[in-house]
Amino acid sequence: MSQKPSLIIISGPTCVGKTDVAIALAEPLGAEIISADAMQVYRYMNIGTAKPTEEQRARVRHHLIDVVNPDEPFSAVLFRTMADAVIRDLDQKGRPIFVAGGTGLYIKALTRGLFAAQEQNGIVRKRLKDEAETLGIEALYQRLQKVDPVAAARIHPNDTYRIIRALEVHKVTGQPISHHQRVHGFRDFRYRTLKIGLTTDRNILYDRINRRVDLMLASGLLEEVKWLLDQGYPSTLKSMRSIGYRHMADYLEGRTPWDEAVHLFKRDTRRYAKRQLTWFGADPEIQWVQPGQIDVMSRKIDSFLTGGV
Repeated sequence: MSQKPSLIIISGPTCVGKTDVAIALAEPLGAEIISADAMQVYRYMNIGTAKPTEEQRARVRHHLIDVVNPDEPFSAVLFRTMADAVIRDLDQKGRPIFVAGGTGLYIKALTRGLFAAQEQNGIVRKRLKDEAETLGIEALYQRLQKVDPVAAARIHPNDTYRIIRALEVHKVTGQPISHHQRVHGFRDFRYRTLKIGLTTDRNILYDRINRRVDLMLASGLLEEVKWLLDQGYPSTLKSMRSIGYRHMADYLEGRTPWDEAVHLFKRDTRRYAKRQLTWFGADPEIQWVQPGQIDVMSRKIDSFLTGGV
């Protein structure tokens, strides 16, 4: 049997029910959960990131939630480093380890490693940042769509960091960043894994998304964003440009009327779910199940933890 630690990974699109399923599966095993969510790492950003509640965290301990402030940098590399440390500790204690979340890059970085694109050029990067300031990130994203449509399809049009990084790699190496990733293939299998993907009918998922947005608004998301702005976290931060937070900030700062902000919030969340499904759908290791099939997942996990597949 492999000596590598075993990870049970629960992934899927936003609003599909990953948190509830992971807790239902982890609690009877005395397991702990590592959150693989790029937004739940931020302190003070609670409602719009759909963090597990205090009651849920009391049932099963969660890791990598509330680890940095909204104005502090966070990346897949840092996630991997922090998650590795948690995994070593839990493995030594003999605790089953779950990884639950919808940030596919974080899960891929943890399970397969990151490709070694060492080529960096400060001059090129600064020029691209200056262009983003003067021309707008939309212009750079359109350029990326031309030189590397594969990478552009995986990167959100507002993700300034990843757009600039992809253009930098292309400029410095003469090859698209997607080429480097494909050649690397993320071949470094770092852990023994069982990958479970949650899926449901697209119309049901979109309805859940719309209802979750309404619930977030009713729970005080607008007030949460106003508080963050009042604390000195500007709306230009990467964390504050995420779904929900940027829509509320755009309303508060007079860029978008309320009805349009809510409409765009729901639309952009649905689009994000679609991108997540595309990302996870490209992973042949994922075993897809419905969120309600807890017994099916439990049997898969029991077999996996006893040395099966």
